Amino acid sequence: MTVIDPHTHTTAKDGPVPTSCPDAATAPATVHGGLPGLVARHAGATPDALAVADGDTTLTYAQLDTAARALAAHLRDHGVRRGDRVALLMPRSARTIVAQLALWWAGAVCVPLDPAHPRPRTDAMIADARVTLTVGDRKLLDSSAPAGPTLVLPGEPQLTAAAVTAPEADPDPTAFIMFTSGSTGRPKGVAVPHDAVVELVTPTSYVTITPRDRVLFHSPMTFDASTFEVWGALAAGAAVVVCTVERPSFEELAQHVERHGVTVAFLTTALFHQLASRRSRVFSVLRGVVIGGEALAAQHAREVLRAFPWLELVNGYGPTETTTFATAHRVSLADCEGQIPIGRPIAGATVHVLDGQGRPVADGERGELWIGGSRLAHGYAGQPELTAERFVEHPDHGRLYRTGDLAAIRPDGALDFHGRTDDQVKVRGFRIEPGEVEHALREQPDVDDAAVTVHRPGDGDARLVAFVVAAPGPVPQAVALRDRLAAVLPAHLVPDSVTVVDRLPLTSSGKVDRRALTALFGAAATEVPAVPMSPLEEAVADIWSRALGTDVIRPDADFIALGGHSLLALVITDDLREELGVELTLADFFGAPTVAGQAALVERELLAVHSDLHPDDAAEHTR
Repeated sequence: MTVIDPHTHTTAKDGPVPTSCPDAATAPATVHGGLPGLVARHAGATPDALAVADGDTTLTYAQLDTAARALAAHLRDHGVRRGDRVALLMPRSARTIVAQLALWWAGAVCVPLDPAHPRPRTDAMIADARVTLTVGDRKLLDSSAPAGPTLVLPGEPQLTAAAVTAPEADPDPTAFIMFTSGSTGRPKGVAVPHDAVVELVTPTSYVTITPRDRVLFHSPMTFDASTFEVWGALAAGAAVVVCTVERPSFEELAQHVERHGVTVAFLTTALFHQLASRRSRVFSVLRGVVIGGEALAAQHAREVLRAFPWLELVNGYGPTETTTFATAHRVSLADCEGQIPIGRPIAGATVHVLDGQGRPVADGERGELWIGGSRLAHGYAGQPELTAERFVEHPDHGRLYRTGDLAAIRPDGALDFHGRTDDQVKVRGFRIEPGEVEHALREQPDVDDAAVTVHRPGDGDARLVAFVVAAPGPVPQAVALRDRLAAVLPAHLVPDSVTVVDRLPLTSSGKVDRRALTALFGAAATEVPAVPMSPLEEAVADIWSRALGTDVIRPDADFIALGGHSLLALVITDDLREELGVELTLADFFGAPTVAGQAALVERELLAVHSDLHPDDAAEHTR
């Protein structure tokens, strides 16, 4: 049959048989006080063990627990009460973890905000989540100016026992409200329960985490992977290692992992593919890697496992609505001979492969993946109709979440992923509803219609591309449209390219033909003549060409116009470092996004490094 339980797999012919599910362990004991209760337990048992490392700042479990309780008392003094929904606007740091714990000790729900999001989106999230207060850093609160009351948090954690006045935690059942892309142009706030996160991380037998481990925290706290990075570590009595660089280069990431002895990390599939193709030394330090976000390429997994055979490589799958990961599979070299499965259910989740009427399909056949069990979110904040549509009471299996993903069950009980039933896509680990981007484009006065899809020019490279039909009047400029979208959408929803077309291709049923859009993207690229370049410009253009998968033949070629994005920028800056010996920050890179502009930056950096080659110095030597 097409139901997989975490502990048994049943076929139509046979009775229950044990599975090799990595998480087929006994259910965890109930932890009093939700997630702060996990920390309190370790603070009592191993008070001096390292809990958080943030650059030169460290917190033991006792210090983390004390600081969180002290801040909770401060929050209560400022009116925070059980059930309040409090937005948190802070950069990734040890203070972020303290603040989240404090909100829960005060009984509140944490609504993480991204400082990089445009204000209209932030205000919409605050409204939908019914936030009563936004807390965080003074500079971010001043610059973002979120709607409603705000409170600046203390700059340093209070670590003295005398400051602890907060009572035992009685948090709201909801730990987080995390927002994802919405097909109607409105982001969806997923209400994630404490118990679901606790069950995900207690224990994490789908990947090994022990008290001796150090787990990397480098995801945005608005990304559900951060729940694994932080609370997977703290539930196990391990240490969280905070990556203090907001957008680290490949080299900075490797240095950070080496410097702090990180042993376990989550990597988006796109980032893993890039690191794997470069045989990054980050894998020589790590013992365990969990991957998720998109389909895992067997080629890259094979390369990493052959080069680093000790590595525990886990392919994780799960929408935010099922609390980060619902299934997992430990990848072996044998798996890399074909499609790598997304595994079996973990930590209280159940999976069901059903047809359009909610009936089981035969093993091996494709159907929609529905997920049940104790790890489901409460629903969508402020959107009861959407909650009722996606969280369904099934007559045989109870409350289930309809993922919209297509899957099939293998003979061994593992799941294969086969795409979507709708237009939703994953790009560089982010879940994107094209409808949200299309809605924002149609709101522009010079756009009559729009369609958005994904272009995949090469293995492991996915780019969000938009096509617009101009409204009567002046034809909109692609750069101007992207700039306007950036004012209302987060960066991952802004298309990597915008192309103006006469009309959108349609299927026989009158819907946008998204497959035809990909061909349209190639046809829309106009031939431009080559222009002579200096040797340094040619070197930069060659590096760009390899990363972008297209011939770059002009010094005025623009990175964004060619479909470049932040992950490809990391690839290029890493190549510039390795091949030309120049370190460029991402800020420098995007500040000079043409071949000529970057060649000038490279020349400047080379002259600074090799001061003996500076023209002024050379003139001095000839006197």
